[in-house]
Amino acid sequence: MPVINRIAEFHADMTAWRRDLHRHPELALQEARTSAAVQRHLRDFGVDEVHAGLAGTGVVGVIRGAHPAPEGAAGAIGLRADMDALPIHEETGVEWASQTPGVMHACGHDGHTTMLLGAARYLAETRNFAGTVYVIFQPAEENKGGGRMMVEQGLFEQFPMQQVYGLHNWPAVPAGVFQWRDGPVMAAVANIEITITGRGAHGAQPHTGIDPIVVSAAVVQALQSIVARNVEPAQSGVVTIGSIQGGHIYNVIPETVRMLGTARWFDPAVGDVLESRLRRLAASIAEGFGAEAEVVFDRTYPATVNDPDAMALARRAAEFVQGTAGVEHMERPTMGGEDFSFMLNAKQGAYIMLGAGRGADDAMVHHPKYDFNDAILPIGASYWATLAEQLLPRA
Repeated sequence: MPVINRIAEFHADMTAWRRDLHRHPELALQEARTSAAVQRHLRDFGVDEVHAGLAGTGVVGVIRGAHPAPEGAAGAIGLRADMDALPIHEETGVEWASQTPGVMHACGHDGHTTMLLGAARYLAETRNFAGTVYVIFQPAEENKGGGRMMVEQGLFEQFPMQQVYGLHNWPAVPAGVFQWRDGPVMAAVANIEITITGRGAHGAQPHTGIDPIVVSAAVVQALQSIVARNVEPAQSGVVTIGSIQGGHIYNVIPETVRMLGTARWFDPAVGDVLESRLRRLAASIAEGFGAEAEVVFDRTYPATVNDPDAMALARRAAEFVQGTAGVEHMERPTMGGEDFSFMLNAKQGAYIMLGAGRGADDAMVHHPKYDFNDAILPIGASYWATLAEQLLPRA
C-alpha cells in the first residue's frame, strides 16, 4: 500500500510547515517558537489535549480513538519526534534557508516534527483506532538530553503508554526506504574534555617552560591506540578529539591547552575500557612531560537498543506503507548517538530509519549543506498513522 491518500492530499501543507520551521531554527532548550507552532497546529487539528512544559519546551498531544481499547489489549502508544536545531551556519542557498545566523536544522528535526504533525492531523480526523495515541514533541536531542529530561519529569507517569516509537531520516539511504534492526541501532555517547596544564614561556625560550601544546599532541596520538589495542576486535568503539584550543600568538607558549572530543560504544564494558584507558594515558603522558592533565568523561547518552518484538511491529507498519521491497535490514548500527535511548530504557519500543537520499552528492546530517527531503514527508506521516492503527486496532 502506498502513502495514505488523505495524508498525500495535504503534502503541500506539510511542506509549508517544514520550511517554516527550517527558516526559524532554535537550539536545544530554546525551542519556544517551535513549541508554540506545534501546539497551535495540534489545536487546529482538534486533538483532545495539548500539554506543554516537560523539559521546558516539550509538547505532548493526546488523541483518543473512536473506541476504547478492548479489554486486555494495549491501551496507548507514544510516537516521538525531536524539535531542536544545531549551531551550524547554513550553506544550502535554498529559499527557505535559516534566518538565524549560526543556527540551522542540519539533522532534519524540522522534518521529523512535520511528519508527526501530519500523522496527528490524520489521526485526529479519522480516529480509526481503539485506545490513545500520544504524539511526543521532544526538545534538546542534540547533546542536552531532552529525552532524559522528559522521562525524569514524568512523561510515562503523566501519559501512561505501553510502547514508544521513534524515527530518523537518513540521507545515505534512498528516499522512502525504511531500514530496521534489532538490538543496538545507535551508540552510547560520552563528551570528553582534557585540560593540559604546563608552564607558560616565551616561544624563543622553551626550556624555561613546560609546553602543553607538545603534551596535547602526544596525548592525541596515544589516544588512537585505545580502540586499536584495548578493545576486542569484534567489538566497536570510537575515541575522537574534535577540538584543541591553546595559545593566541606566534611566540608565546601558553599555560594550558583544552581538548574536546567524543567517545562512542555499544557494550557498556567497552565504555568502561575507553574511559579508564583515556584517563590513564592522559595523566601518565602529562606527568612524563612534567605537566598535569584534568580529564572529564561525561557519559551523556546510553546506547539506543531496539526491542525485537516492538521492532517487528514497526517493520510490519513500514512494509504496509512501502512494501517489502521498501524495507531493508540495517546490517550495522551507526555510531551516532540519540537520546531516544532514555525512552527505550524506560519503555518497550523501537527506532527506525527512513531513507531521505536524493543522490550520491547528498550532504549528510550535521553538514552545513544538508536539507531535509520534503518528498518523504507523507511517507513518514503514513508510517506513524499506520503504526497507530495497527497497534491499536478497533475490535
